[in-house]
Amino acid sequence: MLDHRIPEPFHAGELRAQQLAGGGPPGAPIRSRMPEQHRQFFPLLPFLCMGVADGSGWPLATLVHGEPGFVSSPDPGRLRIAALPGVDDPTRPFVSAGAGVGMLGIDLATRRRNRANGVVAQADSEGLLVDVDQSFGNCPKYIHVRQLVPVARQAGAVTSFGAELPNEAAALIARCETMFVATSSGASVHAGGLDISHRGGEAGFLRLEGQVLTVPDYWGNRYFNTLGNLLLEPRASLVMVDFASGDILQLQGLAEVHWQVIDASKDVRAEREWTFHTVRGWLRRGAFPLGETLSAPLI
Repeated sequence: MLDHRIPEPFHAGELRAQQLAGGGPPGAPIRSRMPEQHRQFFPLLPFLCMGVADGSGWPLATLVHGEPGFVSSPDPGRLRIAALPGVDDPTRPFVSAGAGVGMLGIDLATRRRNRANGVVAQADSEGLLVDVDQSFGNCPKYIHVRQLVPVARQAGAVTSFGAELPNEAAALIARCETMFVATSSGASVHAGGLDISHRGGEAGFLRLEGQVLTVPDYWGNRYFNTLGNLLLEPRASLVMVDFASGDILQLQGLAEVHWQVIDASKDVRAEREWTFHTVRGWLRRGAFPLGETLSAPLI
């Protein structure tokens, strides 16, 4: 049986990041097709994390949602997503045929997550069909366990802002335990090398000073997909959710990787960190239709 592993899966930015960090992974099961366990996993999810690029090539991170089964895999090389970003979502105009897309399926209850990156083959009013170029799993570290259920919410006003964050946005960041970051390797890699990944920790692990957010980088799989992308393309996007209110915060900004932690006393687990200088953002009130019924500690 074919394993579909990509012989040399890392681009120049990722290889450089691995070198700067002291070494890459002992192996990298990154495949050009989804294994059966990944194909069976995506239909279990009530939401999917997505990263696309806007008209200037700047990544945008978002979440799409639906009843479990809204994401399916008609064959090992494709994912069908029977949903679109909301009409008030800044990503909506850029989800179209031919667009690169990074996807992360994550089950917060079981801490399981799988990534799939590719290109939108078809897009219509019913959703998307994506040709998958890369498929791989991630470990469950730093995922805050949550039991999510559908919640009836009334979507509220959307606030768009520039570099200065509104107080509501700053408060959401201070409470955040689960964040997703979309990055791109730029035009040098097929479909822009779009990727979206998870960052998690206890409330306060994201440190905001003015418009600058500091994000710790903990021990992981040593693929350095995010940091490798940032070495080639510093433009990035963040998305985070207030699971109590359903508010979604989306940010675009410029990131810089610091290979030495500036102040290790602020987070003893951090091996390195990166800063995110906010350029613009959107606060979409009541936009996430899932709420938390049971909270468990970070594992």
